[in-house]
Amino acid sequence: MLPNPTFLVPGGAGFIGSHFVDLLLARYPDCRVITVDKLTYAGSLDNLGLALADPRHEFIHGDICDQATVRPLAARADYVINFAAETHVDRAILDGEVFTRTDTLGTAVLLEAFRQSARGRLFLQVSTDEVYGEILEGDADEAAPLAPRNPYAASKAGADLLALAYRTTHGLPVVISRGANTYGPRQHPEKMVPTFFARALAGEELPVYGDGAQVRDWFFVSDHCAALDLLLRSGTPGTVYNVGGGDRRTNLEMAGSILELAERVGGRRGRIAHVADRPGHDRRYSLDTGRIRRLGWTPETPLEEGLALTCNWIVEQQAQVTAATPVPA
Repeated sequence: MLPNPTFLVPGGAGFIGSHFVDLLLARYPDCRVITVDKLTYAGSLDNLGLALADPRHEFIHGDICDQATVRPLAARADYVINFAAETHVDRAILDGEVFTRTDTLGTAVLLEAFRQSARGRLFLQVSTDEVYGEILEGDADEAAPLAPRNPYAASKAGADLLALAYRTTHGLPVVISRGANTYGPRQHPEKMVPTFFARALAGEELPVYGDGAQVRDWFFVSDHCAALDLLLRSGTPGTVYNVGGGDRRTNLEMAGSILELAERVGGRRGRIAHVADRPGHDRRYSLDTGRIRRLGWTPETPLEEGLALTCNWIVEQQAQVTAATPVPA
């Protein structure tokens, strides 16, 4: 890591990105962090919290597809950590074009701007395990073929291939992380874990797609951020690293755990409701994370602990909203 580094964090007002901004400011006292975010529905200045008041942090409201915005920012950055993406599969099924624009074209704009920068040291592309498609047996290692089965996954696979092409063609120092299902505080309520918690706390039905036997590797947000920080410091350019918690649960099992936790903190008793499955729903994801573990990283947050932290955060958020709601005269 360079002394006095400058980090450019596209998508830093989103879920994982905002946690990573917090990590950078806490771990690197002499750093400068530039967050650029379009502030679509999933990004919020509220996620950045105290970072907005930190003199080492600068927020830019902008679109990564806009070259005029991105180029001067990349010229100032030693490191780019690209979180900017549309990520919700259900939305991608309804309108895949916006995913291609942000996830693929936006990454291309960032890569080209970074290539033209004289000071760029590392470009970390934050990707997803969904680029491998469904892994019905065993684990996908980094050499597994890309076989995305929905527009979101395909847009991220395209971005990964662009990043690797820039490495081959231009020698760009690129590292790719492919992360498992991440959850935790600040996650947008459309995603499964916060949706299920909110509904469970209200005593409502938890809509589980199909039979609920889809398997995911669940991964707490602070563990994900710690892995990305290690890759900034120790990742080998041109290399892909799978990153996951190794705790694989079915969606039905996750729903059951969330119902139990919600009831424990005073929520009314909800129940699971099976609904029609979504098109192209992958049955199973499973990653071989040996490569990053050999660098010395292991996840530290057990699933039950991470879910409890998430549940407590959601309860606190609901209490704040209730307290801020005016009482009718």
